[in-house]
Order: sequence, then C-alpha cells, then structure tokens
Amino acid sequence: MENVVLIVHLILALGLIAVVLLQRSEGGGLGMGGGGGGGAMSGRAAATALGKMTWALAAAFICTSITLTIFAAENASGSSVIDRLGVTPPALNEPASPDLPDGDLLLPPAADDTTPLVPAVD
Repeated sequence: MENVVLIVHLILALGLIAVVLLQRSEGGGLGMGGGGGGGAMSGRAAATALGKMTWALAAAFICTSITLTIFAAENASGSSVIDRLGVTPPALNEPASPDLPDGDLLLPPAADDTTPLVPAVD
C-alpha cells in the first residue's frame, strides 16, 4: 500500500510541475508589474481550468504527503538505527584504543630525529 501511495505521490508531483509550467505568466514575477490584474492571483486567474487543476493537484499532493508521513510513523519502532543493526556502541569510560598502554602516544618523529621512517632494504 505504501508503494502505491508513493507512486501516486510522484505522479502528482510531476503533474503539478507540468501544470504550473503551462500557466501563462502575467508580466513580472508572480504576476507583479504590468499586465493589469494586480497581485499574484487575480479573481479571473483563479477561475481558469489550469488554476483549478493546480489547486486539485496541490491538495492531492498534500494528502499523499500526510499519508506517507503516517506510514513512516507507523513503521518507526521507537529505537535508534544502532539498535536495529545489533551493534553495541562502546562505553564512554572504556579507552579508545585498548592496544596502547596508558601514557603512550603515537607522535610523529621529532625534526632532529635521523631515524628513517622506512627501514632500508638490504
């Protein structure tokens, strides 16, 4: 069921994009400036077939969005992703690297150290 709603949601998104792109521009951005009518949605523009189609697709898109959110909430088990993987995270009081003895740090060699980093091959 969730896959069907998701496919319908994607089709509605593509249809909404197509209908919005098919609408006639009224001059400047969002219908402002020129063209007379004033405002982003004049009374005449809202009554067109494309305007009604846009509102219908938008309402259906929002309904499928809410439905998908409900499906996702039902599938959430209240546990974290780590719990679902079955991996236990390390405790906070354990050392980060148990191989190193206390106090030893891995530092790069000093500038005056003449020991080669890579042993010479005989």
